[in-house]
Amino acid sequence: MPISLRPVARSEFDLVSHIQVESDQIRFSGTVAQAFEENEDGVDFHAILDGPRPVGFFKIDRLYHETYAFAAPSELGLRAFMIDRRAQGNGYATAAIGVLRTYLTGTYPDRTAVLLTVNMQNTVAARCYRKHGFQDTSGIHPHGLAGPQFILRMELPNTH
Repeated sequence: MPISLRPVARSEFDLVSHIQVESDQIRFSGTVAQAFEENEDGVDFHAILDGPRPVGFFKIDRLYHETYAFAAPSELGLRAFMIDRRAQGNGYATAAIGVLRTYLTGTYPDRTAVLLTVNMQNTVAARCYRKHGFQDTSGIHPHGLAGPQFILRMELPNTH
């Protein structure tokens, strides 16, 4: 599968606007439209591509530590990770997470790790993250929109 990741400028909404998750998944990831509407400081958008076709979307939060005390200033936050509902079940999430470490190291060379919170009820996502490089910190973030969340972390090779 020729999966790749790439930055998405705020002016490129049309590139990823078609990406939608199932209605029961919105509570975990939100929507692409919400991501663009929020206009958060320190948040970058990224697309997951199958060849030229965007099949997923995620946000990288460079200021994650300002919201979450368990994160350090040198760590990134992975947020709003989603695969389009028409593309789910084809291995895109697994493939994207498989190339995430290399991609983030190249895109954010000064960062030491990427963290995320995943809802304890979202067992499929939690298993996928753990299987592909994220380590359970044994921490729980109790304030997720849909309930308590596991805190997972993946080291990034320090290139400096």
